[in-house]
Amino acid sequence: MKESLYNDAVELLKQLISTPSFSKEENDTAEIIINFFTTHGIPCSRVGNNIYAKNKHYDVNRPSVLLNSHHDTVKPNKGYTLDPFTPIVKDDKLFGLGSNDAGGCLVSLIATFLYFYDKDNINHNVVFAASAEEEISGVNGIELVLPYLGNIDFGIVGEPTKLEMAVAERGLMVIDCVAPGRAGHAARNEGENALYNAVDDINWIRNYKFDKVSELLGESRLTVTVIGTENTQHNVVPSTCKYVIDVRVNELYTFEEILDALKANLKSSFKPRTTRMKSTSIKLDHPLVKAGIALGKGYYGSPTTSDKALMPFSTLKMGPGDSARSHTADEYIYLSEIKDGIETYIKLLEQIV
Repeated sequence: MKESLYNDAVELLKQLISTPSFSKEENDTAEIIINFFTTHGIPCSRVGNNIYAKNKHYDVNRPSVLLNSHHDTVKPNKGYTLDPFTPIVKDDKLFGLGSNDAGGCLVSLIATFLYFYDKDNINHNVVFAASAEEEISGVNGIELVLPYLGNIDFGIVGEPTKLEMAVAERGLMVIDCVAPGRAGHAARNEGENALYNAVDDINWIRNYKFDKVSELLGESRLTVTVIGTENTQHNVVPSTCKYVIDVRVNELYTFEEILDALKANLKSSFKPRTTRMKSTSIKLDHPLVKAGIALGKGYYGSPTTSDKALMPFSTLKMGPGDSARSHTADEYIYLSEIKDGIETYIKLLEQIV
């Protein structure tokens, strides 16, 4: 049965690679996933571009585990030498956009769901969701479908982690800043240069260190990634200068604490774009983590964010593939990684459900 699940998973991934599914444009891959479930005699439902299904013997009185990964992709970068939408198998590698992030995880979790779907001797419900808009943290992704899934007690989020356990994840907050100034003529040394005020603030941001360092996630970090003025003339002192801070937060700080530190030290006004992507962690004595440890899996804190940040229950981020390959040219996943992913997910859940 597992060999058949693996073969079906690989063929499904090839179909998904062949079908563009950029964030907010996942309609066609949503249909492919629906057709896959239909072919296997499994009822499923759709909310926006999110697809979900529940095990055959779903019981509202049982605890539920969610299996989730996303089917949207980023756009291919300019370094591709292969057609990003043509699945190519060579030397155990399956090439194609989204193969590693997170197609391999997605199809491995689908295969795992199929394995448990009609079992009537399990003490947990197994719920599956393929989410949209993960790559842009969109509001029509996992948050849209969660209310339809019933009560979820814990979950596995499929992202490429080399099948190691990401038990914690940095939070992400993007902040738009405006440094004040006053326009004037550069030749007469008039006005107040907003660009210089921005540089003063950026120097503080660059050198500031938060005291609390996480054993899993390290320091919380502030990084300025964008800067600019609206000036088009060289001889005008800019009256405003806009810049953007990328904030990566460990589990020891709240977003409010980060914003308080900025308020106390910056001349610039600022506003966070969103505070949805909070830092998350799962306890090391959680049954999922203990099951992974029993399988010989290590654990770590992940520097990247995922749909895990938007789930109001404990989740373990884990999956086949390597995060270092995500968003790279000529993206690929090893076929053996998919086979290992299915085997690992099944063994993990067999200890629990």
